Amino acid sequence: MAKPRVVILGGGFGGLATAEALGHDADITVIDRNNYQTFLPLLYQVATAGIAADHIAYPIRGALRKTGGRFHMGSPISIDHKNKTVKLDSSEVIPFDHLVIAMGSVTADFGIPGVHEFGLGMKSIHESLMIRSEIMRRYEDLCRFQDDTRLKVVVVGGGPTGVEMAGALGELIKGPLHHDQAEAASNIDVYLVEAGARVLPMFDQSLTDKAQKELEKLGVNLMLKSAVKSLEFGQINFADGSSMRAHVMVWAAGVTSSPAIYDLSVPTEGFRLKTEQTMQITNYPYIWAVGDCAGARGSNGRFLPQVAPVAMQQGRFVADQIRRVSKGQALKEFLYKDKGSMATIGRHKAIIQVKKLKISGPIAWFGWLFLHLFYLMGGRNRIGTIADWSWNYLTFDRGNRHIMDSL
Repeated sequence: MAKPRVVILGGGFGGLATAEALGHDADITVIDRNNYQTFLPLLYQVATAGIAADHIAYPIRGALRKTGGRFHMGSPISIDHKNKTVKLDSSEVIPFDHLVIAMGSVTADFGIPGVHEFGLGMKSIHESLMIRSEIMRRYEDLCRFQDDTRLKVVVVGGGPTGVEMAGALGELIKGPLHHDQAEAASNIDVYLVEAGARVLPMFDQSLTDKAQKELEKLGVNLMLKSAVKSLEFGQINFADGSSMRAHVMVWAAGVTSSPAIYDLSVPTEGFRLKTEQTMQITNYPYIWAVGDCAGARGSNGRFLPQVAPVAMQQGRFVADQIRRVSKGQALKEFLYKDKGSMATIGRHKAIIQVKKLKISGPIAWFGWLFLHLFYLMGGRNRIGTIADWSWNYLTFDRGNRHIMDSL
């Protein structure tokens, strides 16, 4: 019996989880506009000089080596449903029996003017390097002029990404930048802006309170109940009519499905692919959705969160579903198993919540370190990350303070 031809659009967490779970049971082709997978949870550490950028990138071809799968670098531009083929921007036409759409997400602006023009997103290595370079370039200006000018770095979004980014910025300023030029570092202010009444609303209130206290100890100014109305050059405007100066604006307020899904002639719903609980796209049983762009819902009827654990579970589930189709077996419905949430604020400062279990402090911090190393792809990347983290921990320094953007 011939193996099913499975084409996977996207080489992120969901796409590679699908490929790895299918193994040699299918003829696999992965398509992505980059030839590497990005370990998104550590982008903020690249942005704050904690680790080198290449430590969170892993070649997709390397990930497919064990499965014998193929890789094509490109972007899909259309699907021919009659002939079951997908066309790429390179004009390649690739046939399939099953198509898995795992194209991930991009920064969401929620219709707020100025976000894409003046805000710096947190969804790619390039964006993280831009943030790092912008902060370091502004810092060098402070060192050069040595006046009373204050540099305001604003992080918008009080979820895990925003909190981790703000905490890491606080540590960067109090540690390496202070040691390099104390006067300049003392003129940098970090703000964390959140529209809600508290940061990390997915955690228990007691853990949120601890996180907020640790952020304040790091010098982060919390601005709660501060909904953003618009961004302008060097300024952020709020819904209550107030505004503030902002030299660097990091947008970590949320994500939305990749806009490329709207070019594929498949149904969408609520900015995601319209997906059955079997993970098949509605009306297209041979097309599957995985990860941030998938419209699967939880037991509460809401869309599942756009995070890596969901994508990986869905990827493994879809691989099993494709096997079941090949064997003529009945399909199952996807049920997400929430294994908890975690966030780190800084050295020895993290919080973990697994159902009723709540952990904070050094134990949670070491747990966060271990899990991120466990899921990081590639032995070289793990060793490099351990080396960077060890150096940072032992010396209170960060050796990746380079200005390396395209300017």
